[in-house]
Amino acid sequence: MKRILIDRPPDGLPEEFRGLVCDARIYDSSCSPQARVYYIDRDGGYYLKSAAHGSLRTEAEMDRYFFGKGLGAEVLGYVSGDKDWLLTARVKGEDCTYGEYLASPARLCDILAERLRMLHELDCSDCPVPDRVDTYLTTAELNYRTGNFDRSQFPDSFGYKSADEAYDALQNGKSALKSNVLIHGDYCLPNIVLDNWRFSGFIDLGNGGVGDRHIDIFWAVWTLWFNLKTDKYTDRFFDVYGRDKIENHVLKTVAAAEVFG
Repeated sequence: MKRILIDRPPDGLPEEFRGLVCDARIYDSSCSPQARVYYIDRDGGYYLKSAAHGSLRTEAEMDRYFFGKGLGAEVLGYVSGDKDWLLTARVKGEDCTYGEYLASPARLCDILAERLRMLHELDCSDCPVPDRVDTYLTTAELNYRTGNFDRSQFPDSFGYKSADEAYDALQNGKSALKSNVLIHGDYCLPNIVLDNWRFSGFIDLGNGGVGDRHIDIFWAVWTLWFNLKTDKYTDRFFDVYGRDKIENHVLKTVAAAEVFG
């Protein structure tokens, strides 16, 4: 995870967090235009995230939920004013884009698959987000209506030649998506932290909840391709995760949703 030293606290920092950053080294660790993420280098480390008003509420809920299951970062504060601010403790270790992990891609692939299958087997009857699929499909519909057909992250658009073709595939297949397992929602290498190859925790859980396992499987395969610059580990991932739980036609439907951002 990149860290760029900055010379002053973030603008608009709530009073509740000012004491924490006093005399601490602060780094910009952002990787998305939708949010700013700051690493505060003291007491083992903290992450402070800021984004539009109301946009981090669900992430705070899911962070607390995953922490309660021993799977994520402890939430130390959430403030919603002109902007949202979310403070969490650092999860020990490095995310899976760390050079040592990328240098052993087969081992990394296996850990990715094993941890995801374990996540999907957990009881999620008490999850605070009980139907992620509904939100997921609503977002895809809105983005289709507003012309958001994303080719930048998906070079071949998964075979869909146009937004209308992808939308038709989504409409024909969306009934197969079920909210029946606990999902991360953005299951990519930067969001999984290992400590010397031992699983340490999940981060960036704003899209988590009870959803369809194929959403996580889709992103796992995508991140292996994107970060390792090859698709040679796709079949290996499917084998380790368990092909008995993977339906190709549902993956194609998820792909149709994802091209709308």
